[in-house]
Amino acid sequence: MASETLHEDPDKLGAEVIDRHRAIASIMEELEAVDWYDQRAKATSNSELRSILEHNRDEEKEHAAMTLEWLRRNDPKMDEHLRTFLFKDGPVTQIEASMMGKEDGGEAKQDSDGSLGIGSLRQVNKK
Repeated sequence: MASETLHEDPDKLGAEVIDRHRAIASIMEELEAVDWYDQRAKATSNSELRSILEHNRDEEKEHAAMTLEWLRRNDPKMDEHLRTFLFKDGPVTQIEASMMGKEDGGEAKQDSDGSLGIGSLRQVNKK
């Protein structure tokens, strides 16, 4: 593994972190390839070449999906987020808003008295 792509000393990271890094870097590379093939397919006027480029682009999507699934299986927080947001209907931002107790993607619900729920900040003199 090329250590120059890591931000920390590999000896301090451990195998699990390095493998997740490998997966993340691979997903990034696959998605970049998807973008490149997509642009090239759109730009060419040759239908046979377009067909080949679109096929190659779609193969890269498959690779990205496979690696994302590996990452989901090996990162509990990623698993949680993917299960929350993927394959849902409606606006994606509304999913988070409803999780956070927000209405219509706006501010969080507050108590009717406008309190933040932290109690009084005034000092009470006790004698």
